[in-house]
Amino acid sequence: MYFTDRGIEELAARRGEDEVSLEWLADQLRTFVDLNPEFEVPVERLASWLARLDDDE
Repeated sequence: MYFTDRGIEELAARRGEDEVSLEWLADQLRTFVDLNPEFEVPVERLASWLARLDDDE
């Protein structure tokens, strides 16, 4: 298990039943980056990866 899996597991355990829109998620990511600008690049990479999941490779 990676160190980051702990946060993912906490998210699933605490919010796993929630339904959210992608717009809500995008707003939360923007807010996170505003508060933590040092994470701009990894958040951008995650958002791009999620946006392109269905693209043909």
